[in-house]
Amino acid sequence: MMTKLINANTLKSFFLKLFVFVIIVFMLDRLAGAMLKNFYFKQQAGSDYLTTYVIDKTTADLLVFGSSRAANIFNPVIFETQTGLSCFNAGRYGEPIFYHYAVLKCILKRYKPKTILLSFDAGSFNKNQESYDRMAPLLPYYNDHPEIRDIVTLKGPFEQVKLLSCIYPYNSLLLPIISGNTAYGKQKSTHLKGYIPIADTFTGEKETIDYTKKTMLDNKKIAAYNAFINDCKKAKIPLYIVCSPYLINSIGTDASIIEAKKIAAESSTDFFDYSRDPYFTSNPRFFADFRHLNESGVEVFCNILIQKLLLPPVKYFF
Repeated sequence: MMTKLINANTLKSFFLKLFVFVIIVFMLDRLAGAMLKNFYFKQQAGSDYLTTYVIDKTTADLLVFGSSRAANIFNPVIFETQTGLSCFNAGRYGEPIFYHYAVLKCILKRYKPKTILLSFDAGSFNKNQESYDRMAPLLPYYNDHPEIRDIVTLKGPFEQVKLLSCIYPYNSLLLPIISGNTAYGKQKSTHLKGYIPIADTFTGEKETIDYTKKTMLDNKKIAAYNAFINDCKKAKIPLYIVCSPYLINSIGTDASIIEAKKIAAESSTDFFDYSRDPYFTSNPRFFADFRHLNESGVEVFCNILIQKLLLPPVKYFF
């Protein structure tokens, strides 16, 4: 009898200590998460600051979406000078179509841009886990932007459980948060309305890429691309999809570009494919590397593109 009583008391003590431990962890998580959130949204520089600005603040007439080839190639000042529309480059390095569609949904909930330009890359629909891992920059916006929750949860099967933690959205962002809140971070951040110029000039031999090899495409990425187009159509916003030049010798055509052009044609959306444009592929001086134009190439390409898009009023043309 005494043994049973001791065992019962021991068990009761164990669960009491466990309960206290869980409460302490819960409170610490809430406290640390609140501090991280505060400093995250106080950033004045860096990629996360630009994402917050695009999602919550910009009212630009023309928005550019895409990965690094958007951020490094589409200069808002040229578009503003040529068209009279205010412009902001919402591109972010390495981000997949999931990220761009989530940001679009946040923007459309707040205001209606006059024009949207989506930069499309070769391989955008390729199936790989990295594209899902790269959605981490969306985590800080999960609670305050319910419109993107269905996209964020594509990151993994346990995202909803992980996001019960207030620390989780920021657990890999400590160094960027510190940098974004310091004068050093502001000084290091060099962008022009989201555009990040590259001054380098390509040297060396062009790469050869064989696109004839079988590639598995990701249906979820294709669905997000379709949804991006459809949401622009529902909002009656002109959408232009652009694949900027590559400095490569290509064998065949990238499967993602083929699929993206097909979907665009079916939805009567303009798709401008400059990926193998001979004017650029024969001029290495326009490139910083095989994927990115340098400042000189950007000036030429943006002016050519604006003429193609027929965004009035056009003042000059290179």
